[in-house]
Amino acid sequence: MPQDPLAEIRAGFFLECEELLETLRDGLAALAADTTDRTRIDTIFRAVHSIKGGAGAFGLDRLVGFAHRYEAALDLLRTGRAPLTEALLRLLDRAGDALEDHVQAAQRGDPPPVERESILAELQRQLDPFMREDAAPKPQAASWELGFTPHGALYDNGHEPLYLLRALRELGARDVICAADVGGGLIAFDPARPALRWTLTLPAETAEADMREIFCFVEDLCTLTISRARAGPAPGETSPTPTVRVDLDRIERLMNLVGELVINQAMLAQSVTDSGAQPNSPVMTGLESFTKLTREIQESVMMIRAQPVKPLFQRMSRVVRETAASTGKQVRLVALGEATEIDRTVIERLAEPLTHLIRNAVDHGIEPPEVRSGLGKPACGTITLTAQHQSGRLMIELRDDGAGIDRDKVLTIAVRRGLVPAGSPPPDSEIDALLFSPGFSTVTEISALSGRGVGLDAVRTAILGLGGRIGIRSRPGEGTVFTISLPLTLAVLDGIIVRVGEETLVIPLSAVIETAALSAQNVRAIGAGHTVLELRGGFLPLFDLGAELGFRAPRRHDDGGIVLLTRHEDESRAALIVDAILEQRQVVIKGLHRGCGPIQGISAATILGDGRVALIVDPADLLSRRHLSPHDMAMAG
Repeated sequence: MPQDPLAEIRAGFFLECEELLETLRDGLAALAADTTDRTRIDTIFRAVHSIKGGAGAFGLDRLVGFAHRYEAALDLLRTGRAPLTEALLRLLDRAGDALEDHVQAAQRGDPPPVERESILAELQRQLDPFMREDAAPKPQAASWELGFTPHGALYDNGHEPLYLLRALRELGARDVICAADVGGGLIAFDPARPALRWTLTLPAETAEADMREIFCFVEDLCTLTISRARAGPAPGETSPTPTVRVDLDRIERLMNLVGELVINQAMLAQSVTDSGAQPNSPVMTGLESFTKLTREIQESVMMIRAQPVKPLFQRMSRVVRETAASTGKQVRLVALGEATEIDRTVIERLAEPLTHLIRNAVDHGIEPPEVRSGLGKPACGTITLTAQHQSGRLMIELRDDGAGIDRDKVLTIAVRRGLVPAGSPPPDSEIDALLFSPGFSTVTEISALSGRGVGLDAVRTAILGLGGRIGIRSRPGEGTVFTISLPLTLAVLDGIIVRVGEETLVIPLSAVIETAALSAQNVRAIGAGHTVLELRGGFLPLFDLGAELGFRAPRRHDDGGIVLLTRHEDESRAALIVDAILEQRQVVIKGLHRGCGPIQGISAATILGDGRVALIVDPADLLSRRHLSPHDMAMAG
């Protein structure tokens, strides 16, 4: 079956729409921070106009119609005929969300979301008083300057520049200047190369969309510039970074090849070492250069895959708006660390669990405005979303200033379901962790947002599927904090290769803070089968890695061994006993076969330089099944 020749162009249009929608969201966010910055309205207007133009080329009439009405509303604001109020800004936000829905529906081939039309109707009602013909526009700061240089293809396709100039004249163009470029003189003149260019001045009140409309069919056949004649660039405004679109599958293939390159480099290094090559020999020098080059290639490809979390956080702004509207609450989202980068694959798979957490925070955490006012809180609740790099991982924190977790209610439900024995309440941290139990829900009434028994278990499962972890802490009356820890990439990691029994394991370097020799004098037995390590006046939980994973019997503490001190995202620390440390090396992450199922304490596997398979240990997950109470730790002293 012949392939649709427009399919690739159409796919490119929708990719461009993603960028334009991001520009639109950026502009709306900046406008919310400073409603006097009219250049942002111009930016938003151009983004909507570009979407409309592209949609028209593919016959997406409903998308064109929606974008055109949105564009008309923006034009009233950019020309100063309508004031920008807070209510109007909220409507512009909702209209931007609706435009995104129209684009996504068009991409899927689905009917447009008709229910979204009411947003534009409401927007138009607010702007109707300013659409009278006698509504005098506010004077603009400067007139327009338009530059037009036709390419040879414009003439070849039968277009006539004079018709374009005549249309511009009808818009009020004046001061038409025609210049000829005959560099090199008449002897070097090439008659096949167009030499004429025009510069025109248009009145300040002329809509930029009207000017661009004249060139809509020849935009690719000429060089067109439109700018304010005397307006300088906005302070701090920078030109967008030049980009090129690449199919994600190609990047994935490149990343896989780099992974194989890293494995082969490790195998080559192992072979050279086994051959007894001298440290300063030519082969060792060449190997060091090859290793460095491999690392640089790997880091460069990783940078290609990396993407700021900003688009993800922008999507969460919409989730907050829609959830707040459906629950009748006032909530704002504060996003910090939007420039933090992470593997694009991680971002795509993080959207759903993060959306669930946001809705949960608005629906269950933030109180209604009247309740907040009665408690002395601002009527508008705040959800703060933060991203940062920490110890080689991405840390995402979602914090709300709501009511916090009702632990009495959680405990009652847990006892009724048999999750906790009656009469012996666990610590607060364990009560909070019950929210991640399968099917656990504190909501009794089913709504569009809650009460279907999905709960936070689905969130935890999704995070674990990314090689991450999620924690929760809460203070009654002050709010709840979810902390998500994720690997920066799903491709490679720096690890410490260790031996336990007959097995070789990899421990992420980012989790290890110190190594020490094991001494029986520093080991204390507490509780039922628990031990702690005394270190510099403090005590750390001590675990035998080989015994925990079932690779060998517990070793005697007076039989040597090495201790790895690990630190986890919640700032807790522990000590792991291993038999030997072999080396530090970067390894390629290979997922476990689905048939293996989840293995506690093991996150993935890798191929070592000698071709053997080694399991990658997740210390925090391994130790999560062993809990030492503060009382037990105190008894160690």
